[in-house]
Amino acid sequence: MRAKVNKSGCISCGLCVNMCPDVFAFGEDGKAESVVKEIPSAMEKGALEARDACPVSVIDIG
Repeated sequence: MRAKVNKSGCISCGLCVNMCPDVFAFGEDGKAESVVKEIPSAMEKGALEARDACPVSVIDIG
């Protein structure tokens, strides 16, 4: 599985970064981004929960 953040819609609320810091972090532009190429299986549940909790629905996981 891979995670991708649509940065143009990201509002930098930090929810994904707080919920799943092993997968998401803030980039130099202040927007959230995925920090792993492939989501480790142990992190999949947390990444999916972060995606579902995103208030602007800009996280895609597939």
